[in-house]
Amino acid sequence: MADFFKIGTITGTHGLNGRLRVYPTTDDITRFERLKSVYVGDKVYSISGVGYNKAFVLLSLQGIDTIEAAEKLKRAEIRIDRADALPLGEGEYYAKDLYGIKVVTDLGEELGVLSDIIQTGANDVYAVGNLLLPAIKQCILNVDIEQRKMTVHLLEGLRE
Repeated sequence: MADFFKIGTITGTHGLNGRLRVYPTTDDITRFERLKSVYVGDKVYSISGVGYNKAFVLLSLQGIDTIEAAEKLKRAEIRIDRADALPLGEGEYYAKDLYGIKVVTDLGEELGVLSDIIQTGANDVYAVGNLLLPAIKQCILNVDIEQRKMTVHLLEGLRE
C-alpha cells in the first residue's frame, strides 16, 4: 500500500478549459511547480500547468480540459507519494508521522499519544490528552519516528 501525503483540496474550477482551483494544505505552495504528477482519487494525472490566484493554486491536469471534466473533481483531495514529499531538515518531521506517536516524559511517565497538532504561528503545539505541549526544543527532547516515541520535558506550568 502506497504512503500518500495530502497537499491540497480541489475547491472548484477556474475558467472554461478544465483548470482546477486548489486550496493548498502544504507549507510551500510552490512545491506544485516541482511535481510532474499528482493523485486525484485513485487516478494519477500529469501536471500540465501551475498558476496562482490569491491563496489558491490553479492546476491544469492532462486529460482534464473542459469545465465539465473539472467539475467532477470538485472536493477531491490532491495527494502525492511520500517519495515526492519535500525533503526534511534536521529536527523536522512530517506532521502525519507524529499523529498517534507515544509521548513520555524524560522521567519515564507515559502521557498518552499525540492526537492533534495546533499551528499557532510562533510554534506548533502538540495535544496529548488534555496537555498542550509547545513544539520547542526546551520541551520536545527527542522524536523517534521508527520507534513511534516522543520524549518530552514538562516545563513548569504545563500541568494543571
